[in-house]
Amino acid sequence: MTISPVAEPAQLFAALGDPHRLELVRRLASGEPRPIAALGTGMAISRQGLTKHLRTLERAGIVRSTRSGREMRFAIERERLADAERFLATVARQWGEALERLSDHLASD
Repeated sequence: MTISPVAEPAQLFAALGDPHRLELVRRLASGEPRPIAALGTGMAISRQGLTKHLRTLERAGIVRSTRSGREMRFAIERERLADAERFLATVARQWGEALERLSDHLASD
């Protein structure tokens, strides 16, 4: 079975498509692994909800978890976010080229 070239980015952007998950990514942006309790400070969400969102991010490859004693610590996967940036840059370039062609076409009429 062949995987669509947009299936992987779609999974990544679907995982980022929630305000709670975006906030978690922002909180992890420093690169330092953080425990669930620290990540949830000030967020209006239960620990269960927080865990669910972190697992969604982990399945998409955006964060990774490690056990440290009795707690789980989460860290950002910078390369995965770089994948998103590259994908968006490609799409932006394609749109720019298409708009340029349209502009040239309209100017030639």
